[in-house]
Amino acid sequence: MLRLVRSRLANVAPGQRRYLSIHEYQSVQLLNAAGIPTPKSIPAKSPEEAYDVAKNFGTNRLVIKAQVLAGGRGKGKFDNGFQGGVHVIDSPEQAKEYAAKMIGHKLITKQTGAGGRICNAVMLAERRDPSHEYYVAILNDRARQSPVLVVSSQGGMNIEEVAAKDPEAIITTTIDFDNGLSSTQALEVANKLGFKTDGAKSEAAQIFQNLYKLFKEKDATQIEINPLAETAEGQVLCMDAKFGFDDNASFRQEAVFNLRDVSQEDPAEVEAQAANLNFIKLDGNIGCLVNGAGLAMATMDVLKLHGGDPANFLDVGGGATPETVKKAFEILLADKGVKSIFINIFGGIMRCDYIAEGVIKATKELALTVPLVVRLQGTKEKEAKELIRQSGLKIFAFDGLDEAASKAVDLVHAS
Repeated sequence: MLRLVRSRLANVAPGQRRYLSIHEYQSVQLLNAAGIPTPKSIPAKSPEEAYDVAKNFGTNRLVIKAQVLAGGRGKGKFDNGFQGGVHVIDSPEQAKEYAAKMIGHKLITKQTGAGGRICNAVMLAERRDPSHEYYVAILNDRARQSPVLVVSSQGGMNIEEVAAKDPEAIITTTIDFDNGLSSTQALEVANKLGFKTDGAKSEAAQIFQNLYKLFKEKDATQIEINPLAETAEGQVLCMDAKFGFDDNASFRQEAVFNLRDVSQEDPAEVEAQAANLNFIKLDGNIGCLVNGAGLAMATMDVLKLHGGDPANFLDVGGGATPETVKKAFEILLADKGVKSIFINIFGGIMRCDYIAEGVIKATKELALTVPLVVRLQGTKEKEAKELIRQSGLKIFAFDGLDEAASKAVDLVHAS
């Protein structure tokens, strides 16, 4: 579990830094606007709309795809028992039937967890037959301190597995940030991948160049095309797309960030983000409220060491106020699985008395019944401890981390 939260924290800390993801149909629209070819694709948000789209598509050779922000959709299963989030269809009636089984239901995949994610739309796309599939991505490479073009002739499969089994199959090209890929560079990559005709090589090279332009213009952190297909007719098309965008650029990418679908996110995480709290929900039963990502991770480690299970990662940051602390409590208590709460604060920038005020206020106003363990050290520590003592509330206060964590675990078992 802690490995999971660490991997997710790579996209959260420091601060509330996240990378926006958007749906496939939205990615297709961005690609087409940038002159990048894809199969014709149209979204639908109801079974009736799916029927109308399919009826007016111009062909019955279609694919219907559930629009859920998770990988492994094709092998996923809906909460109503319907198997698979990607299907080949042959008629408008079938489009309506499958859309009814997808829209409004949760799709469970290897990336969503047992709860799944709600499907609010489907995408209908023309069926194209690839003669070969490739992998293409534009990413930022910290080691090279530049964007890179990453490609492989082994597309349409898990690229991590390809990299592990056959590292030589991955070709990485450094991109000049200001000037992008030159035509010579792009054609060289297309030649290495082995496109069959000069026309296909030229099309692929143009796609590589346009992908980088889009990457830069939209402040993307990732553009992944898997697969990029060479069709039997010799066309090169982006068959699937995954985008990520840097939240730090949201002020200048308003149109992109308006595409955010909060229904695909945990409601508690959305609420915490609005309050400038760094929060990630986990599966345990000990609510954690800590300042600083490092201390929060250490706190969860110590709880695990003493046999406990953290219910969340929650970093209130250095600028928390009593009101912020109260909001944090509300988010913690919304999780009915929380059986005890552990507050661990080291006051550097943060004032311990502010935390104590917030704790006391939240305990009284929220009629807190969950047992509360508090460890406060640092700035205004003495004042904070006196506030807690005078409150008359049943709050277990400790100076030692191990003792505090052990008590939080014992209180869960006692309940």
